[in-house]
Amino acid sequence: MNNQIREFEKQCWSHRVDNTLIDGQLHFDTQKFARLIVQECARLVRNRSEFITQQARLYADDYDEEVWARATAWQFKIFEQEVKQHFGVEA
Repeated sequence: MNNQIREFEKQCWSHRVDNTLIDGQLHFDTQKFARLIVQECARLVRNRSEFITQQARLYADDYDEEVWARATAWQFKIFEQEVKQHFGVEA
């Protein structure tokens, strides 16, 4: 895993659960950790979809359904690799 995951992990450790102090013990908030990862994935998806939309606008005059379908599939394959790389997960 990479620094992004480590940063999320740091944000999830605290001495409190539901704003209640726990006898000085650290608590890891797994729900917050999951939420941070999902939010980051959603951000990546939003950015990729904006790129694909921009590409569609650029080439709208040359639209060919089959070519567009292959290009979109290719974009999502690249995106899959980008998400794995972003989080430092081996392909």
